[in-house]
Amino acid sequence: MESKTARFTVLLDPRKKKAFEKLCAEKDLTPSQVVRQLIRGYLEDHDVDFTKEVLEEAPKKG
Repeated sequence: MESKTARFTVLLDPRKKKAFEKLCAEKDLTPSQVVRQLIRGYLEDHDVDFTKEVLEEAPKKG
């Protein structure tokens, strides 16, 4: 598990949030655990090495 954390805010439809939280509870997982799994999988699927600190910031839009 990572030693440091950062907050990541996501806005979604309240019905989806409730259904997601219910499913997580049924699987005995927290929503945060599931989101971390999803993000790890997404990064791995796109061959992004997240084991090292990211040195460059993502380009800002605007």
